[in-house]
Amino acid sequence: MEWHITDAQSLAIIDQEFGEHSFSPAEYEIVRQVIYVTADFDYKHLVRFSEQALQAGATALATRATIIVDTPTVQAAIFAQICDTFANPIYCGVEAITRPQKGKTQAAWGIETLAKRYPEAIFVIGESQPALATLVDLIENGDARPALVIGTPTGFVDIDVLKSRLNDALIPNIRVDGRKGSAIAAAAIFNSLVRLSWQAYGSQ
Repeated sequence: MEWHITDAQSLAIIDQEFGEHSFSPAEYEIVRQVIYVTADFDYKHLVRFSEQALQAGATALATRATIIVDTPTVQAAIFAQICDTFANPIYCGVEAITRPQKGKTQAAWGIETLAKRYPEAIFVIGESQPALATLVDLIENGDARPALVIGTPTGFVDIDVLKSRLNDALIPNIRVDGRKGSAIAAAAIFNSLVRLSWQAYGSQ
């Protein structure tokens, strides 16, 4: 990532305005990066980490676990970071070769196909609520056991219920609660996790 002095200045402003919090240093760095790319301090209260999410994600990255994303936007946003570090394979739900199926979006059908092929992958669902719903269904049915799920899609209809189901599934996850979210937020979370994990495992 190419840095400019304004990046450092912006992060310093975030540090000044962030206020009190209970995040660990690693969690704080991830939330700080989400705020940096969105300019939205609401994420301080919306980004949630399940127990052991960071440890599980770092371990999966270091062991070259497959990464599955919902859309090309997310794939493009994380591609350079993962190529420069762990070089895990990345597959995209929208681009997965599947048989057409009525009643599901291409992203959802692609996630289902890829999840059955790579049930213990890292999943980064940044845009598609149907894709996240499909993944949660697979987890609840015992058909997938992801190493980590990053879930940040926006939504107005039952999105809170869906994100609660993700957390209740006892899968390591990092999610954005409420209606807000985006591919940008998902990429910021993932790329920050990669940088932190590379610091811990990259030289080994």
